[in-house]
Amino acid sequence: MSGPPVEGVDLPALATAFGQRLRAAGVPVTPQRSARFVRALELIQPLRRSELYWSARTVFVSAQAQLPVFDRVFAAVFDPMLEPEEERGDPYSPPLSGSRAPELPPIPGARRATQERDSARPGAAAATGSVAGEGEAPEFEVPLATASEEERLHAKSFAEFEPDELARLRERVAAFELATPRRRARRRRRARRGEHLDLRRTLRWSLRAGGEPVALARRRRLTRGRRLVLLCDISGSMEAYARAYLHLLTSAIASGRSVEAFVFATRLTRLTRALRGRDPDAAIRRATAAAPDWSSGTRIGEALRTFNDRYGRRGMARGAVIVILSDGWERANPLLLGREMERLSRLAHRIVWVNPRLSAAGFAPETAGMLAALPHCDALVSGHSVEALDEVARAIGSADDDASWSPPAVARESEAPEWPSAERTEAQKPVPMPSGYGPKRGRTAG
Repeated sequence: MSGPPVEGVDLPALATAFGQRLRAAGVPVTPQRSARFVRALELIQPLRRSELYWSARTVFVSAQAQLPVFDRVFAAVFDPMLEPEEERGDPYSPPLSGSRAPELPPIPGARRATQERDSARPGAAAATGSVAGEGEAPEFEVPLATASEEERLHAKSFAEFEPDELARLRERVAAFELATPRRRARRRRRARRGEHLDLRRTLRWSLRAGGEPVALARRRRLTRGRRLVLLCDISGSMEAYARAYLHLLTSAIASGRSVEAFVFATRLTRLTRALRGRDPDAAIRRATAAAPDWSSGTRIGEALRTFNDRYGRRGMARGAVIVILSDGWERANPLLLGREMERLSRLAHRIVWVNPRLSAAGFAPETAGMLAALPHCDALVSGHSVEALDEVARAIGSADDDASWSPPAVARESEAPEWPSAERTEAQKPVPMPSGYGPKRGRTAG
């Protein structure tokens, strides 16, 4: 080329139009960057396409995810101005797709270069007629900026995760800090401005002053985080989410705090010891081997009864924050679930129910299991994605007066809705017998 490809062009107008096109496509462009691009063109005076490309890329691109969009907009704006034998600045950039070029000042020789390039390709006549009319520049389609891989996984539902994405999920979940509310402990420690007087230390100090209590020693009550108990549903309806929640349980146990982890489907299994260790993969393998009822039926009420009888009354649930990760699809009698949730609410400090179905459009807690459990919950949140886990962490760490969610009104036990799996079958219903032939006490089978 005899001169720069932008010779005879109003550089400020060109840079402004190019910056507006990039900003419309999703690249964050500021007026300062457009001004720097004008300054770069004046200093470099690019003679080749690669020089123009790298000048614009250095000024406008600030992240790797912006490169595909930048390449498409650059080709749509500057390709008609350049010679066809010029190479692309980045050989690894994705192929181009068309878009309407922005309105720019007329470029001398641009239409002639475009016609020569089109005539040199096979089938140029058909392509020219279908792409652009006579006297019009070719139209290109520039897609809007797409979300980065991190943003896509941040909002993607756990049910849609691939196996390789689940492996990467562990690092993201490990960054979550499940901090429970703090409570006052029974122990006291020395403090300069404590609320209690330490008589023993005060008397010991008074010996230095002839028995006069010149200085007063004080103590204050210690505070510590409440115990966190996680109960995860691993039944068939929760299989897609249980894989991701297992990473959450592993990171919570590895945090070193007072955390207990359980899983349940048809029975309750404690996984606190199995999930401990420095190798998260080995911990998950031990946890899956310890739960024999993986992807089976759901008996939430019986699992909670086992927890209350074996662990809750012994102090594990007393004053703790209980987190139940389940969709609430109870296969047994929901009245048992309601009674055990009432028992648990009298022991626990706070109960958080995490239901991944909450994110579905038009969701309403209408299943009998959820209706029986909601009156005893302090928060109902959705943990269907990494982004939704932020809400779970806030619900765990919030105080009682911070909860803005209130459970819906539920019918009393006598008015509870019918649950198909809890109804008696034909074989279980009592059979009327003739008078004098009814069942007697003791052994009735022949």
